Amino acid sequence: MDPARTRDRPRDRGSRRAASRVAGYAAAWLVAAAVAVTVGLVAVTSVGASLRDRGPIGVDAARFVQEVDRVEGSARPDPADPVVTRDIEGEFGVFVVSCQGPYATGDELRPAPGWRLAGLEDGPDDDVEAVVATEDQTVSVEVFCDQGRPAVVDREVTRLPTAPSSPTDAP
Repeated sequence: MDPARTRDRPRDRGSRRAASRVAGYAAAWLVAAAVAVTVGLVAVTSVGASLRDRGPIGVDAARFVQEVDRVEGSARPDPADPVVTRDIEGEFGVFVVSCQGPYATGDELRPAPGWRLAGLEDGPDDDVEAVVATEDQTVSVEVFCDQGRPAVVDREVTRLPTAPSSPTDAP
C-alpha cells in the first residue's frame, strides 16, 4: 500500500466526524428555534388577546359554546347571575351592553352627532352587535361576555366610497 494513502485515511474519518457533529448541532439548533418560535407565538397570542380585552371566555368555554349553539336565538339568562353593564364608547357614540352570565344584551345605542343606527343585534345572545354609519363610513362593534363582563371582540371600520360630484349643466 502507498504510505501517502494510509496517512490520509485517519484525517478523512476525523473530518467526517467533524462534519457529522456540525450537522447534528445545526439540526438541534433548528429544532430548538422552531420550538421557541411556537411557544412564543402561543404565549403572545393568548396574552395579547387578554390585554386587548378579547381574551378567552373562561375555563368553561367549550361547554358554553355547545350551550349557545343549542339555544341559538332563544337564549334565556339565568336570573341568579349578576348583571354587569359597560358603556363602549367611540367616535360613533356609546353602545351600552349588559352581561348576565355568558349572555350579552345590547341595552342602548346613543349615536354621536352625525351618526345613525344602521343595524342592531341586541340579544340576549352569545354576542351582540351594533352598526352605526355616517355618509362616508360605518363602524361595527361586536361584544360578547368574557366571564360575565362585556368585552369587545371585534371593531370594524369601513370607509364608504364617496359619490363623484355631477357636473353642472351649462345653458
